[in-house]
Amino acid sequence: MDSVWLNRAMHAGFFLLLAASAARLVVRHSLDTQTLVSLAVALALGVVYALGVALWARLGHRGRLVWLGVVLAAWLVLVEMAPSFSWCAIPLLFVCLRLLTLRTTIVAAAVLTVATIVAQINLSDRFDPSLVLAPIAVAAMTVVIFWELRRAGMLQERERLSREIHDTLAQGLTSQRMLLQAADRLWATNPDKARELVRQAAQAAGENLEEARRFVRDLGPKDLDRGTLPEALKALDAEFRLEGEEYPLDAKVQAALLRVAQGALANVREHAGATRAVVTLAYLDGEVTLDVFDDGKGFAVAESEPGRGYGLRAMSDRLAQVGGTLVVESVPGEGTAIAARVPV
Repeated sequence: MDSVWLNRAMHAGFFLLLAASAARLVVRHSLDTQTLVSLAVALALGVVYALGVALWARLGHRGRLVWLGVVLAAWLVLVEMAPSFSWCAIPLLFVCLRLLTLRTTIVAAAVLTVATIVAQINLSDRFDPSLVLAPIAVAAMTVVIFWELRRAGMLQERERLSREIHDTLAQGLTSQRMLLQAADRLWATNPDKARELVRQAAQAAGENLEEARRFVRDLGPKDLDRGTLPEALKALDAEFRLEGEEYPLDAKVQAALLRVAQGALANVREHAGATRAVVTLAYLDGEVTLDVFDDGKGFAVAESEPGRGYGLRAMSDRLAQVGGTLVVESVPGEGTAIAARVPV
């Protein structure tokens, strides 16, 4: 998990807490030598932190670890000199969570927590159990919540990549296999046709590679960059029908519907044994619908649910992200119909 806005908020929090701690030091203490030295160390810490943020991309992982070590060391010295700077522990813990493994993060959290506890005790005129328990609780909650959010983000990204692989790469690889199998059968009797099929397979491989690079960067389907949703659906290996008058759709809705059509046709090629597949896109009042029908062998929907494999679940999840729904109707020996509905 590496949210840009969360990172910016934590960096801003660090500088605000650093400034607040410096203001508290000036207000509550005279400008003697120790105070001035503490302010100088705080200024140096702020400069080093700012340089690390500004040069984040150039530093690389190892450089960031060195930078973090310098920042933590400077902060520990500063807290020893002026305990009020212990407030900066939370944003520093967040940086540790971003850069370190779980084991080293726990060690860093322990060091930050102990330093904060000692600082809070030094600031207080009497001992209070909350001075010990509160920093421990905050550190524990921060670590657990962050790692759970990271794990959830990783699972979400894994699901996204799985859907893209199924709907794009699987379809492309199936087409390549069919082309190469046909070329192999024709190689002895019609080498010119066989070479043409191999060239088509190579072209399909190149397109598949481009699609893979796009979905790794979380970009939309390239076919939508070059034209409209009906044009992209018409280019698929299936009979296409358009109903209603086309109107603008959100880019995410278009991408979801195209990927659903690609995934459904990949299932047709892989499992259905169909001789015909029809894709119908309908622009209605209040919703847009996409139907994919094939005359293949079908399957028993009731016996296959809650999932007949990953493909149908991936389509349903993809549509749910744009507020849509998926309905599957199939009878053994009578084909399959997949209906996607997205409210507009």
